[in-house]
Amino acid sequence: MTAPTPPDASLPAEMTAVVEAGAKAGPRVQQVTETLRLAIISGRFEPGERLIESVLSTELGTSRGPVREALRQLENEGLVMSFPYRGAVVLGVSDDEVHEVLIPIRLTLERTSFARALEKMTDDDFAELGKQIWLMEQAGKGNDLLKLVEADLAFHEIVILASGQLHTLQIWRTIEPRIRAYFYRYERFRSFEETVEEHRALLAALQTRDPAIALEQLELHIDVPAPPAAPKVKVKRG
Repeated sequence: MTAPTPPDASLPAEMTAVVEAGAKAGPRVQQVTETLRLAIISGRFEPGERLIESVLSTELGTSRGPVREALRQLENEGLVMSFPYRGAVVLGVSDDEVHEVLIPIRLTLERTSFARALEKMTDDDFAELGKQIWLMEQAGKGNDLLKLVEADLAFHEIVILASGQLHTLQIWRTIEPRIRAYFYRYERFRSFEETVEEHRALLAALQTRDPAIALEQLELHIDVPAPPAAPKVKVKRG
């Protein structure tokens, strides 16, 4: 199977698909936040692009209040940055950030968590990891990159939870939006089968309960090469 095809980047016509994805989120501010978050991590908004409240509120069919609150939340998550007189600007995920910041942080967090989780994980935990792998397979059948990324994130969080280290879980959830963004960018250049097989190998390593085997497989899994340079996404404004 070839690498998954990124979603069409044009707006606002295709914004409806993103709105539908966020429509299940509930209250209006949360819905707008989910919609804009998805648009950023999927590449519909280009790094460095200004997010103008009045334009977004028109495209999303809402008032400026929910958009303003959503942008504040996304700034807290590290996906946008606000500047005086410029408003919010999309932050990209560069290869330097991935390899010099995010991967080292992940390795530090997950080495400790995986080592501690080995002696604590139950059959139910292993079954839940297997379920996430199954969800990745289903995502492959549907060529659904977003679902693949969510199952990938869930797989790793299950192990972190099993370790019983709440401070590690807190740090993980703080950087999770940046990790999600780089997963989305990197995974689009890989086949679904490759991702699934890596997680199968990681699960098998965990089931040995041998720290040396599990940590070696973890490091092979996390320390991935940078993908080809992504083409710039041009966003249409009607």
